[in-house]
Amino acid sequence: MDRMPLEKREITNSRLVLGCMGLGGSWDKSPLTENDEYIAEKAIDSALSIGISMFDHADIYKMGKSETVFGKILKGRPDLREKITLQSKCGIHFPEGDLPGRYDFSRKHILQSVDGILSRLETDYLDILLLHRPDPLIEPEEVAEAFQTLKQSGKVRNFGVSNMTAAQIKFLQSYTSSPLIVNQLEMSLKRIDWLEQGVLVNQKAGTSINFADGIMEHCRLEDIQIQAWAPMAYGLYSGGPTDDAIQAELKTKELVQKMAAEKNTTAEAIILGWLMRHPARIQPVIGTSNAERITNCQDAAEIADSMTREEWYSLYVSTRGEKLP
Repeated sequence: MDRMPLEKREITNSRLVLGCMGLGGSWDKSPLTENDEYIAEKAIDSALSIGISMFDHADIYKMGKSETVFGKILKGRPDLREKITLQSKCGIHFPEGDLPGRYDFSRKHILQSVDGILSRLETDYLDILLLHRPDPLIEPEEVAEAFQTLKQSGKVRNFGVSNMTAAQIKFLQSYTSSPLIVNQLEMSLKRIDWLEQGVLVNQKAGTSINFADGIMEHCRLEDIQIQAWAPMAYGLYSGGPTDDAIQAELKTKELVQKMAAEKNTTAEAIILGWLMRHPARIQPVIGTSNAERITNCQDAAEIADSMTREEWYSLYVSTRGEKLP
């Protein structure tokens, strides 16, 4: 199979990414604890032990504490920085007093955000910076200026987006000379709208993006790395609660467990392998901070490379809940 777009660009060959939103304790401004640091370091080491060398952050995760605890570990292990790929995101404001939650892709906010990210991560540069979801008030000239400043200063080496359509990416790309090399989207066995041309089949949640404008094809044509967030559907098929699950999801969980037993692997490896089997070379961002669950993902690339067309379609049809048209 072909290489990932990020691998073609010689940025990373890590087939999986550890999403670091779960690191840093609680979602407030309380101080980090020794246990927070212990959990973070154990998660990082578990990821490294199974070949994960890329880590995904955002300036808002745990009110900045996810980056802070990661930075503490980097500071204590300075040799680690050059062995890993660091990615973070900016552009979201939480509600503050009478101010609403909002997006902000202004030049000023992007530059200030990156300075904060680098300070918390205890590093001089980011390998990749993503814009965190679309901003309806985007001024693409300001984004382009911010990207140019960050590139020239050496603070950010590459840029990308999250949750954007093909049209939004094309629009922004027309203003900046820096290629947009990543698009992070919600994709999983549960969220199959990316395979259904924007139409959800037997799904209860609303779509977070309209896939009907050809986002998958555009990313493949332009060698934009598609990263899948929430790829394990919050544990739905691998041991999480199923109280609200619909029949198709319960049947799919049974099939996942059956395939895992037959292949002598874990449910996590089957779920991730199914995503990674797609020729777009999807790169899942696993969001757990549980060291055991991280280790359970270690066979994902092997499963992806060996999964047959028939096996892939059996999971697709099962989660779809009906025959293909």
